[in-house]
Amino acid sequence: MEPVNLSEFEDAARAKLAREAYDYYAGGANDEVTLRRNREAYGEIALHYPVLRDVSSRDASTTVLGEKISFPVMVAPTAFHRMACAEGERAAARAAGRAGTIMVVSTLSTTTIEDIGEVATGPLWFQLYVYKDRGATTDLIRRAEAAGCRALVLTVDAQVWGRREADVRNNFKLPDGLTVANLAEHAKEMFPGGIPGSGLAAYVAQMLDPALSWRDLAWLRQQTKLPILLKGIVRADDAKLAVEHGADGIIVSNHGGRQLDTAPATIEVLPRVAEAIAGKIPVLVDGGVRRGTDVIKALARGAQAALIGRPILWGLAADGENGAFRVLELLKAEFDLAMALCGARTVGEIDRRLVVV
Repeated sequence: MEPVNLSEFEDAARAKLAREAYDYYAGGANDEVTLRRNREAYGEIALHYPVLRDVSSRDASTTVLGEKISFPVMVAPTAFHRMACAEGERAAARAAGRAGTIMVVSTLSTTTIEDIGEVATGPLWFQLYVYKDRGATTDLIRRAEAAGCRALVLTVDAQVWGRREADVRNNFKLPDGLTVANLAEHAKEMFPGGIPGSGLAAYVAQMLDPALSWRDLAWLRQQTKLPILLKGIVRADDAKLAVEHGADGIIVSNHGGRQLDTAPATIEVLPRVAEAIAGKIPVLVDGGVRRGTDVIKALARGAQAALIGRPILWGLAADGENGAFRVLELLKAEFDLAMALCGARTVGEIDRRLVVV
């Protein structure tokens, strides 16, 4: 049967994926407390809906950094899409375009940013890690700009890699024929034989810059005129620092529970972060979004939009581009229904009164 929700897409994907690939996509750090908490926390928030509102006409669209999207959900950056289906990131980009939303392309793609840009029919942003080799970093920025990406998303919570025990048990490596396509040339310099077979944790330890700090934002700003968002903020004081250092937006994220285990669920810290930002720059959120009601709760708690990562991978594994598109369309239909049942005709009518009596 066709999956009727995002959880069923995960079931379909699990049945098709190699165990190592599923474990890599699904797994979290250590005991996976944060991985579970991201999801559980949404279920603990009640929606206090008003009644007798005319919702016969509704508009689910919104605008993020000047870009209109069909509903307030975007595609989060996730690595190695070609483990899910042959077309990988190209299929995901086409699905996002069909759904009328933004895709954030991962540095750790198995398809080059140029190849993704060629087939994208919707806006692309580019997720960036800062490497010890700043030449490799600036090269990625230039390529992202040339490929048409409209913003940079700097990951700030992964200068060192979390311990993902499923990957350790599986001795995770990319399947034969797949590479970190955006970094293939630079990786050859670091690893003369190519990216090592095991290798993700070792690769990160070798290439990412653990000295990355707030002062590097000024350097990054000098490299590009694109808007820069910081992904990985969970504290109000860091949110204020992001504004002070000129960030154009932030993504409240704990890396999908894959970095520091027992970090807080993103929906729990979102209100404090949004309050600290005070509307100065856009606040987005990822982690645990699986239902249209989750998106309502994220917006009511201060986010401008939410991002989903793993569900896109489940859609790709289940049915390629059509599967990823169906994931987005299912979530959009759920969001529209939740809007109606919450008495909201537009995204702007979703506010904290829905989650606070």
